[in-house]
Amino acid sequence: MHKTNLTHDFALSRIVHGQMRLAEWGLTGRSLPGFLEELIDLGVTTFDHADIYGNYTCEAMLGDVLALNKGLRDKIQLITKCGIKLVSDKFPGRKVKIYDYSYDYIIASVNNSLKNFRTDRIDLLLLHRPAPFFDPSEAARAFADLKQQGKVLHFGVSNFTPVQFEMFQAHTNEIIVTNQVEISPYCLEHFENGNVDFFLKEKIKPMAWSPLAGGKLLNPEDRKGTRVLRVLKEIAEELNVSPVDKVIYAWLMKHPAGFIPVVGSGKIERVKYAVEALSIDMSLEQWYRVFICARGRELP
Repeated sequence: MHKTNLTHDFALSRIVHGQMRLAEWGLTGRSLPGFLEELIDLGVTTFDHADIYGNYTCEAMLGDVLALNKGLRDKIQLITKCGIKLVSDKFPGRKVKIYDYSYDYIIASVNNSLKNFRTDRIDLLLLHRPAPFFDPSEAARAFADLKQQGKVLHFGVSNFTPVQFEMFQAHTNEIIVTNQVEISPYCLEHFENGNVDFFLKEKIKPMAWSPLAGGKLLNPEDRKGTRVLRVLKEIAEELNVSPVDKVIYAWLMKHPAGFIPVVGSGKIERVKYAVEALSIDMSLEQWYRVFICARGRELP
């Protein structure tokens, strides 16, 4: 599998494995190391995390595997996120969930992630969500120090709008290399808020979280999901591919913005569907049939 270059010297695998639910998959003992090796054999070498995943447990689960297999770290790219403070039994004094992008918190969060992962570096750090209380100079100072110390190699954001992206980029000397956003044939928000045009303008390769819409496409709960699934099944039959997951991934990856799907499954066959979608040649008209169906009205 070829990789997607975010800069001239930094690339992610074309499919990223999302490990938000790592603690829920029941991969214990030798099953988790074996699963990770299977992913790498498929060419899926980029693993997506956040400090809060699994109520602050998922990073350490991966770190336990990296500690046992010292050679594994150099085969993968580690992504993690920071900034969200959850109400959690691990932090009983917190009364509400907040976002914290202060210098001290970003530094402390990264140091804790490094400890969890049992590594000396994070390949890509993302600010998890845009915050209504945000001092970009604080985050920029943290990024500069983390880069200078070699603790974080590259930086990005998640769920930012174009204005929020440009605002933060204006305050930091570090290149913001990507924006991880929710996008799928069910969720067209970033076609509507200007982000897709912004990605193309700035040549930013975005990551796409929840590409299957959290099950709303494969197991519809409303009329929108039902009608989109119907079109996806029609196209799957025309392309002679199965299951319909492959059509969803092919739809995402056909777009010239270069969406990088984040596949969050603990079943290797589900990840294989995304990898196999790389070879599907969807027509432009088929792409638009999905888009128009999700939009709910014809093009102007």
